[in-house]
Amino acid sequence: MCAKATMEEFEALLKESFEIDTPEEGSVVKGKVIAIEAGQAIIDVGYKMEGRVDLKEFANPGEQAEIAVGDEVEVYLDRVENVRGEAVISREKARREEAWDRLEKAYAAEERVDGAIFGRVKGGFTVDLGGAVAFLPGSQVDVRPVRDAGPLMGMKQPFQILKMDRRRGNIVVSRRAILEESRAEQRAEVIGNLSEGQTVDGVVKNITEYGAFVDLGGVDGLLHVTDMAWRRVNHPNEILSIGETVKVQVIKINKETHRISLGMKQLQSDPWDSVEQKFALGSVHKGRVTNITDYGAFVELEAGVEGLVHVSEMSWTKKNVHPGKIVSTSQEVDVMVLEIDTAKRRVSLGLKQTMRNPWEVFSETHPVGTEIEGEVKNITEFGLFIGLENDIDGMVHLSDLSWEQRGEDAIQNYRKGDVVKAAVTEVDVEKERISLSVKALGEDTFSDAVDGVKRGSVITTTVTAIEDGGIEVEYNGMKSFIRRSDLARDRADQRPERFQVGDHVDARVTNVDSKTRRLGLSIKAREIAEEKEAVEQYGSSDSGASLGDILGAALKGSGDK
Repeated sequence: MCAKATMEEFEALLKESFEIDTPEEGSVVKGKVIAIEAGQAIIDVGYKMEGRVDLKEFANPGEQAEIAVGDEVEVYLDRVENVRGEAVISREKARREEAWDRLEKAYAAEERVDGAIFGRVKGGFTVDLGGAVAFLPGSQVDVRPVRDAGPLMGMKQPFQILKMDRRRGNIVVSRRAILEESRAEQRAEVIGNLSEGQTVDGVVKNITEYGAFVDLGGVDGLLHVTDMAWRRVNHPNEILSIGETVKVQVIKINKETHRISLGMKQLQSDPWDSVEQKFALGSVHKGRVTNITDYGAFVELEAGVEGLVHVSEMSWTKKNVHPGKIVSTSQEVDVMVLEIDTAKRRVSLGLKQTMRNPWEVFSETHPVGTEIEGEVKNITEFGLFIGLENDIDGMVHLSDLSWEQRGEDAIQNYRKGDVVKAAVTEVDVEKERISLSVKALGEDTFSDAVDGVKRGSVITTTVTAIEDGGIEVEYNGMKSFIRRSDLARDRADQRPERFQVGDHVDARVTNVDSKTRRLGLSIKAREIAEEKEAVEQYGSSDSGASLGDILGAALKGSGDK
């Protein structure tokens, strides 16, 4: 029984000694290089254990391994013994564990770490941080896109840790953050030596549509396209090229954002200082069209001085067309100076003022009564528009189309494109209006026919037609209509059928309407007028004489004469 107890105690002590002396797998242990052969280092890690490590695990990227027999190193113990009875160890894993401890401290303290780019992967590069491998995104390599990363490979340089996860083995670093920090320090120093209004030399680094970035020696300033020259610059590459050295003036410095605004035109004299002396009101100058908009065209009078020809000042006749149909970009034109506002740097120009007013010319060459010939351009509800010379139109009103027909009826005889003749009746230059008349070229048969006929006159007409409502009569070729109620004084005699075509009938003129070209006639009015006249001459209603006696006396008196 005692012997059995002693044996159990011995086994327990032996097991305990093994647990104490043998290092735990997955830990970092110290060892000594006892030999180097076949590209491997043989390392004694104690506890009667030896292992082999490839020499490349002792080298930094791009460098040769520096290790010799007798050197003490730390290695990672994967397994105590493999099939050959050797310990499975790794210098690389040991370095990784060591590196992770060091990197976690640096990450917590937001310190920079040294590393070397040694490989390219999708989306970026791999970086050796002294045993731990990190990912460097392509966007974090430099402050600007890098086309060729070759010069950066294998070079030891500082990085900033952006993110790390030891459990997943992920580390993300940035080289750009280091450069931006250094750049910010450099910018602050350069900006501190600059002042607004200072003239400096710079190198054009980049050109965009809105301007150019100029390097002032470590800090970039923006030279906006509007500050490059007093004249209009459509694109900066018209006057600048990348790499060119230019002299610029510091216009503004923003101390907070470190933004610098630059100017080139500020180093030249302002052409607007002498605009009023060079371009007097009413003077005509030759200019070049630089830009066309919906509301007009800009014309350059000289470098840096542009004026606007408003669409309303472009043509005497083309009122509702786009300016691009009148002038074209780069075209040279003569313009008149209409207005100058030096405070707002504006010049108003006129294009049509350099040409004679076509209505004035027409008035001089076509006095009232002149016969013209033109094409019908448009037909409206109130008349015809006739195309005349110099792109102007004249209008023939409905009332001036025909002597014989109503205007509404006469206009139906015309179509667009018809060539017609007309007479000039009025030219209003101020209102740009020309009145024409077609009927003025013909004879006014109505006026000729009724010449001397006045209201109250008695005329002899010829019956041309008999209708239920009255009779149609003719006088000197002019037709008129006498209504049934005007055919006689007595109702019993107001019968159209008592007349025959060809009868001569005396009627009294009740109206002369030159607009409708009609005579108002009435037999009844004539009879009443004659009766009244007879009563006045041969009796009165109080004399006791009958109407028949009076009329008889009137007729007898007429016969005596």
